[in-house]
Amino acid sequence: MMEVFAAFTRSLRDLTRAEVLWQAVWPPLVALALWIAVAVSVWAHGVALMAHMVPQLPWSGWAWVAHWAAVFLLLAAFAALTYFTAILLVAVFALPRLINLVAARDYPDLGRHGENVFWGSLGNTLGAGAIFVVGCLAMLPLLLIPGALLVLPLLWGSWFDQRTFRFDALAEHATRAEIQRLLAANRSRFYFAGIGTAAAAHVPLVNLLAPAFTALVFVHLGLAALRRQRQEGGIEL
Repeated sequence: MMEVFAAFTRSLRDLTRAEVLWQAVWPPLVALALWIAVAVSVWAHGVALMAHMVPQLPWSGWAWVAHWAAVFLLLAAFAALTYFTAILLVAVFALPRLINLVAARDYPDLGRHGENVFWGSLGNTLGAGAIFVVGCLAMLPLLLIPGALLVLPLLWGSWFDQRTFRFDALAEHATRAEIQRLLAANRSRFYFAGIGTAAAAHVPLVNLLAPAFTALVFVHLGLAALRRQRQEGGIEL
């Protein structure tokens, strides 16, 4: 837990740097603008589509309840798509810059031995994203169950965060063999970090910075673990 806390602390410190803050701000703004434009253009059809999920519920005979339930489901769907798009933009475009900034300051001794970095990271992000979007759509009706809204998005978001960034944060510095050993040895740390970053994504205003903050947390957690693994193995950093 100390390693996870240290990663969170260093990530908050990094967000006070102007060049890091810019990489944190532009992806969610672009994602938000994109999905607001889509929502405006398809809103009526979207509500009608979501309404098909509601009549199966026992209290759906009340038309106004069914309508607002459909509106809620549509907003939840757009929120998930916005978050996924922001994560995708961070992982593909902002993360390489963030890694350079963090590594230059905190891990200048670590050699970069990544293999097929761009395509590996892109495939990892798209694969995790596809599972995340399908899972979100399948989970939408369950959000109408009292209390589910407090638990399911947090657990699913934590899975997505750690599944996406644990690999991307290490791809430039670690070989595939090193990544496999790190994931096996630090599985619980990555999951705890995922829960923390997913919780941050549910705080209003803070959630705008959540994608880049998540990336920073996993960069610090992953590179610190890689440094420790190489030192313990007697490998030149």
